[in-house]
Formats: sequence, C-alpha cells, structure tokens
Amino acid sequence: MDFNKEALKMHEENKGKIAIKSKIELKTKDDLSTAYTPGVAEPCRRIHQNPEDVYRYTSKGNLVAVVSDGSAVLGLGNIGPKAAIPVMEGKCILFKEFGDVDAFPICLDTQDTEEIIKAVKQLAPVFGGINLEDISAPRCFEIEKRLIEELDIPVFHDDQHGTAVVVLAALINALKLRKSNIEDIECVINGAGAAGIAICKLLQSAGIKNVILCDTKGAISRDRQDLNSSKAAIAETTNLNGESGTLADVIKGKDLFIGVSAADMLSKDMVRSMNNPIIFAMANPVPEILPQDALEAGAFIVGTGRSDFDNQINNVLVFPGIFRAV
Repeated sequence: MDFNKEALKMHEENKGKIAIKSKIELKTKDDLSTAYTPGVAEPCRRIHQNPEDVYRYTSKGNLVAVVSDGSAVLGLGNIGPKAAIPVMEGKCILFKEFGDVDAFPICLDTQDTEEIIKAVKQLAPVFGGINLEDISAPRCFEIEKRLIEELDIPVFHDDQHGTAVVVLAALINALKLRKSNIEDIECVINGAGAAGIAICKLLQSAGIKNVILCDTKGAISRDRQDLNSSKAAIAETTNLNGESGTLADVIKGKDLFIGVSAADMLSKDMVRSMNNPIIFAMANPVPEILPQDALEAGAFIVGTGRSDFDNQINNVLVFPGIFRAV
C-alpha cells in the first residue's frame, strides 16, 4: 500500500481526524435549559465555591492537551505549528482509541520557551493533563521541568518518557530471547535529543552500566567542548571508558543499538562489527537501517517504530495507559 497517497486521501476526505461529540442529547427545551442556561449556572456556582468540583462537574478530568510548537516533528524536523496538526490529531485519536482519554491538539505559533510555558499555564484550567509533543531539545527539558513545578496537573513529555518506557519494555523481552542480563550488555544510542537522553537515563536506572550516546559529531564524552547543557550533563554518567570517534568507531563489539536519529545512519558493516546485536532502529518514517538489512548483517533481533514491520516499538503502547492511570 502507498501510505503517503492513502494518508492524503484519508485526511482530505475527512477534513482531519478528530471532532467534538456531545455527551448530552438535546431533544427538548428542558434538555437545553439543563445543559445550558439557566441550569448551567448551578455547577458554575459549585465550582466557584470549591474549585476541586471542576473534576466532578466538567470534562476536565479526562481531557488532555497535546501541545506542540512543531519544532521536532517525527523525522520531518522543524515544520512549524500548522504542518504539525496532522500528527497532533493522530496523537489525539490514539489517546481515545487505546486509553479512552479525550485529547485536543494545541499547536502553538511560538518556539520561545517562556511563551510556551506561559501559554500552557493559561490553558491548563481546562485540562486534566498536558502531553508535550515534538518540541526540540534542549528547550523541551526546561519546558517540562517548569510546567511540572508550576502546574497542579500531570505533565508528560512523550518524546522523552513514553519512548524510554517502550524501549525498556522491548529490551527486557529481547534480552530474555537472547538469554542475556541487562547488567552485562553495552549499548550505543544514536541521537542525543529528548528521546535519546531519556532512554539513556531509564536504561541506566534499569541496570545498564555503560551507555555511549552519539550525536551528529560522534560519541559524546566529557572531553567534548561543543556540548549543550543537556548533553554535557549526560556526559558525566556515560561513555565511562572515554571512547571517541564516529558511530562506526564506537559501535564495534557492542550488544545493543538504539536509534532515535535519522534514516540510514546504521550500515550493514556496523551491524557486522557488533556482538550478536539487538537493533532498535526507531527513526520515523524511515529507520536507521531496514530490518531485512540488519538481519542479513547478523542482527539477533530488530525492532522499529513502524507498524508495517515486525516488532514495533512505538509510544502508542505506553502513553494511553499512563494517562488513563493518572
């Protein structure tokens, strides 16, 4: 199937993927008077007297804002708020279908950290949770941290934590098949943005002792003088042997590759240089290496972020359940 062609057709025919649906049928004048004026004034009074009653009388408790500035969308990069809308609408239907959580896309026409924080705080009274989406690093770290501190509702950056959780889940199962212990493997993560750093932190907490992160300039280490604040911080606890060079240099002999970067970053030769490797090539829409190529080069098991390949490692397995729980 040509998914690009079919996606254009689907989006055009439906004029998007989400709509507002009323929970209340308005069949009589009494229905109208109860749902709206004059009856609606009474729940307003109750909420004014006790703000926590907003969860009793409104949709707030099951409504999530999917907030993006369009600065880091899938594998498309900084495409802006309008072009990000189809992705955010898609996120909303996943919330509904897999978690029965109502979600609404909020695509902000600013990439200024303070303006994003201010806008989300101003919108927050309507929502029971905030899902930050496709906001570029390192701004995303500050935005999430500040909103968690300054709001009284859950704030979750799915690109960080949803990705990290689903990667760890996939790794646990892959290691069972490989009959390996997490404490004994060595890992290279290609991509040191929001997802890569969050994955690294969770894998460290799960028991991996040595992780090497790579960005476009190669291995991240304490010797590098060109690191931003988030990369410099993670360099303090990773690459314990101070390895340097390109991805091809540092991947030799490693057990696990995790890609959250770009298409075609991992070659067959790199896979061949690894140790019976587990390959998680999660770049979208085109992975760092195609599964068939990785398997031909000797990969033990391969997962990607795509639903049309085996072993999908996708946040949709995580974020609806997390929000349903909170």
